[in-house]
Amino acid sequence: MKITALTTFIVPPRWCFLKIETDEGITGWGEPVLEGRAHTVATAVDELADYLIGKDPALIEDHWTVLFRAGFYRGGGVHMSALAGIDQALWDIKGKALGVPVHALLGGQLRDRIRVYSWIGGDRPGDTATMARECGARGFSAVKMNATEEMQIVDSHAKIDAVLARVQAIRDAMGPDFGIGVDFHGRVHRPMAKVIAKELEPFRLMFIEEPVLSEHAEALKEIANHCATPIALGERLYSRWDFKRILADGYVDIVQPDPSHAGGITETRKIAAMAEAYDVALALHCPLGPIALAANLQLDAVCYNAFIQEQSLGIHYNTTNDLLDYLKDPSVFAYREGFVAIPQGPGLGIEIDEEVVERMARTGHRWRNPVWRHADGSFAEW
Repeated sequence: MKITALTTFIVPPRWCFLKIETDEGITGWGEPVLEGRAHTVATAVDELADYLIGKDPALIEDHWTVLFRAGFYRGGGVHMSALAGIDQALWDIKGKALGVPVHALLGGQLRDRIRVYSWIGGDRPGDTATMARECGARGFSAVKMNATEEMQIVDSHAKIDAVLARVQAIRDAMGPDFGIGVDFHGRVHRPMAKVIAKELEPFRLMFIEEPVLSEHAEALKEIANHCATPIALGERLYSRWDFKRILADGYVDIVQPDPSHAGGITETRKIAAMAEAYDVALALHCPLGPIALAANLQLDAVCYNAFIQEQSLGIHYNTTNDLLDYLKDPSVFAYREGFVAIPQGPGLGIEIDEEVVERMARTGHRWRNPVWRHADGSFAEW
């Protein structure tokens, strides 16, 4: 079998899909996208395609190694996201060719389903209690929300009080056992992060996410010493080498690599195994589309330390198209009682509706994250 073509599709709301074709008619799908840089990643896929045309798609580890190492300049969000989508599609082809799900090729599943959480509150969090109740009514047992709006490097305690009030409202509405993740989203700098982390501790959160940006990882020691809440981080890290220092330092309890950013199934599996060796949990990052979620679930099936899965159904970004719109059989993601079943079909376990993909690619998107500013006019982290 030989690879004959790689085609990318920029589709709304903010995704990029990749189709890899072969001379035997087997097609694989991947989701190579970096939010806000979809066209850039698609161009990177096109550059990497020069090497792949005419190659045997089954040699996944070798292709990954060449596409990562042979370009001399390597790593980073764009390169690793392009490589991620290619890797996902190659695994999809291999599974389809052999008639088995990808997780069967990775050693076989060790779980039948995994807990999922739903996003609430939007970019500027509000009315979180009502949204948490709605999620609970739909069967979810956990939610995640952005902690705060813009926050200066040193800011008012009134903003901290607003964070606490939103979390308190969810806890009051949903009870003591409902899972709550609070995402600082890199908006909070070190001086305020340790204060908020400590103040949130009485709410018994599932985790706090990205309390500081990954480039300020040295601050995690102080934050960890201010609270016992599990600290999650990793959506803006792209390889096992990026995670090496984070794991060795020992202040992160949950890693969150994104299999559409961190080199695909091949690399994310290695990151997960590294984390397991440090007794660190895995909660894969996935506010993306159906192909990305399918790839995540293949990994959840085989990673012992996976405990919960992010997914984008109904997320505030999906204003035009949603997670299930591109699938021929939306029931493949069988949500029930706060869990989603591990897909059992060949490859990634989903069937993409190519007619819908091609139609929506004619619309495309140019999604960009907003640019925020503080009251003094200076740039604010989104």
